Amino acid sequence: MKKILWISLTSFFLGILLAGFVFVYLPEKNSPKDLSSPSSSPSLTTPLNASSPLPQARAELDFVKIAEKVGPAVVKIDSERVEKRRVLGFEDEWPFEDFWDRFFGRPRQKEQEYRSLAQGSGFFISSDGYILTNNHLVENAVKVRAFTIQGQEYIAKVVGADPKTDLALLKVESKNLPFAELGDSAQLKVGEWVMAIGNPLGMEHTVTAGIVSAKGRQLGLGMNVPDYQDFIQTDTAINRGNSGGPLVNMKGEVIGITSNILSPTGGNIGIGFAIPSNMAKKVITQLKEKGRVIRGKLGVTIIPITEDEKKLLNLKDSKGALLNSVEEGGPAEKAGLKRYDVIIEVNGLPVESPNDLKLKIADIEPGTKVEIKFIRDGKERTTTAAIEELEPQEEKETAMAGGKDLGISLTPMTARLARRLGRETAEGLLITEVRSYSEADRKGLQAGDIILEVNRKKINTVEEFENLLKKTQSGDPIMLLIRRESDGQTQDFIVTLRIP
Repeated sequence: MKKILWISLTSFFLGILLAGFVFVYLPEKNSPKDLSSPSSSPSLTTPLNASSPLPQARAELDFVKIAEKVGPAVVKIDSERVEKRRVLGFEDEWPFEDFWDRFFGRPRQKEQEYRSLAQGSGFFISSDGYILTNNHLVENAVKVRAFTIQGQEYIAKVVGADPKTDLALLKVESKNLPFAELGDSAQLKVGEWVMAIGNPLGMEHTVTAGIVSAKGRQLGLGMNVPDYQDFIQTDTAINRGNSGGPLVNMKGEVIGITSNILSPTGGNIGIGFAIPSNMAKKVITQLKEKGRVIRGKLGVTIIPITEDEKKLLNLKDSKGALLNSVEEGGPAEKAGLKRYDVIIEVNGLPVESPNDLKLKIADIEPGTKVEIKFIRDGKERTTTAAIEELEPQEEKETAMAGGKDLGISLTPMTARLARRLGRETAEGLLITEVRSYSEADRKGLQAGDIILEVNRKKINTVEEFENLLKKTQSGDPIMLLIRRESDGQTQDFIVTLRIP
């Protein structure tokens, strides 16, 4: 018994001594764990490390810095238009009608001009004054003004416009301007944060934020939407007046140009659309160099592939573009393509849909030969087509510079336009409109006349004409060489106009 008691007491005291040794000489082994320190247990550090990127991601959502960076480049656009309407005068009412017809034999309607103002947004894309905006804001405008956040006002010249993408390039005479950089819209992800800056409903430099809702949206034809559609959809608040403004990512890069909203009431319901920056880059380059956009043409009409077509045409999937018709004598017919063929590749790049094919062909320079893979009767085939130029829509361009409006609208006279109008002359500038009571009207100029020379210099573009006007002062005369083709007769004559 004594032996057992002695062993127990010895063990107890040895335990106390060992515990003392541990606490005295190894204190770091017994200190309480600090959950905030790097030496936290694995069970706690693992979830914290896994969620560590979240605070960093939140820190990148600095809307203030982005607004400060891009905001100064955004401008308000005021576009002045002139609309003409025919109205009836007092003499048109009975009993004056018969009197007017009998003694004067001329139309009794009077033409009156009404001025309207369209407002929207735009932004500088370079320090030397180039502005990107929507075509529908400046179309048929006689005067365009741009207002900066600093309160400066500029008269903007329309360098070129492209209705098919609803983009327009303007230019103001200034230097060292703040500008926004165009980013790569192909890198944009659905769910990514974006910010819009513009002038909705006249509220200047309004900033709104949201996410990218979808990419590659097509809105169909009609509804005043452009022909070439590859929209970015966003729930960022967009209203009338935002058109032409930038849609910006969290790097401060412009990845879209706001263009349309979908709304039963005309106001924001969280469905807005922007033109991708990558599409805009291609348009800007051509507008700068040529004043218009030149696109490729294959000469086909195309439709999407449904499950029914897929089954009837013995197709593996619904990707590609089904040829609905083939233009006679066009590139597709020359390449051997036929109705019911399904184009699945262009130059080795897969064709996902009819819109995808449309965009791919449009980007190809006319005259280029492309390899086209298609399916006919369930078998893959390959052919080569020489892309032609898509016939551009003839558009009026108003000739004016800094308010020096002579009262005429002009468009370049091309071989295609000459054939269409049955004219022999395929050079110079065609007068498409002469406004009543203007300087041109007083001097007898008519729609259909062709300006061959200005101050004895040949002229072929509206830009050349406007540049000559810029060098003149109010009251200065300018001499025009005019060609008039009428009833098979061609007459050249000189007309001198005085700058208003």
